Amino acid sequence: MKKVLKIEAVDLFCGAGGLSFGLRKAGIKILAGIDFDPACRYPFEENNGATFIESDVALIKGEDIHNLFTDKADIRVLAGCAPCQPFSKYRQGKDTSADKKWKLLYEFSRLVDETEPDVVTMENVPELKGHKVFDDFANGLIDRGYQVTHGIINCLSYGVPQSRKRLVLLASKHGGINLISPSHSPENFVTVKQAIGHLPAISAGEHHKKDPLHMSTRLSEVNLRRIRQSKQGGTWRDWDEDLMLACHKKKSGKSYPSVYGRMTWDSPAPTMTTLCYGIGNGRFGHPDQDRAISLREAAIFQTFPATYKFTSPDNKPCMKKIGRLIGNAVPVRLGEVIGLSIKKHCEGLPNKLAE
Repeated sequence: MKKVLKIEAVDLFCGAGGLSFGLRKAGIKILAGIDFDPACRYPFEENNGATFIESDVALIKGEDIHNLFTDKADIRVLAGCAPCQPFSKYRQGKDTSADKKWKLLYEFSRLVDETEPDVVTMENVPELKGHKVFDDFANGLIDRGYQVTHGIINCLSYGVPQSRKRLVLLASKHGGINLISPSHSPENFVTVKQAIGHLPAISAGEHHKKDPLHMSTRLSEVNLRRIRQSKQGGTWRDWDEDLMLACHKKKSGKSYPSVYGRMTWDSPAPTMTTLCYGIGNGRFGHPDQDRAISLREAAIFQTFPATYKFTSPDNKPCMKKIGRLIGNAVPVRLGEVIGLSIKKHCEGLPNKLAE
């Protein structure tokens, strides 16, 4: 009988646990998550059955990580998504490698060096690939004897109902490792309607009595007028002129047509952000209800299951806090795809590891 390897993982920068939950779905045991944000503790521990360590990753030592793994582990995985804000763009074309925020990925690299896991996985925004810090991270793995693959994927290709491009890196000490093949193509990308069309209607500022997370922000009278004049997939150019903002009339503002826009039922959602619950922050208007999307809808677009708990039953959901947790999360389905890729890689390893 072929031996099934026991795979254990520690999740750096774990956030609310999207990556960990996806890895768990793929059959990988999550031992712990590390994040400096205390708001992540409840959702991470409640949904992943693992320890949450509230700490700056820079303060974590390799010995701390090593002690989390059990003696039963055949494959040890170190996973993480360093906060992506520093990496989103070069600032006006300037090299920002001296920014202190860059140290997060270097700390990840340090922990790889100190713990020597069997497998490393990292995901982040595509723009990271253009920075020296990413080259240093990838080359450091190669220098340590890992085989490394990385590439930019669109989460739509794996069944995530939002257009979300991510840089995914996989590295193994035990041979080549690759992401599994895409499951979806443009002909069957998951649409907004398929994802959230079953949810009951609510009004702006209302929450559904049976689902506290199905809540949307209140809208001012002028924003109600704006959303009512917005068309699916349209722009603020569809409004009466008196509703347009001053910035829309400037040359610089004309390049942001999706702000205050509605989603389209028959297309995937745009990328979820930490402010996706506000119509002024992107194309986050519901396709036909006069409101921004709810927290529940945002969570679904991030492929969190309806059973995922972001706050304890005793606490009223906080729009800003939970919106941040959802927007910052790795989509659960992407985490599962990464986990399945690691599992597939490990299928041929038992004999090799026994040598």
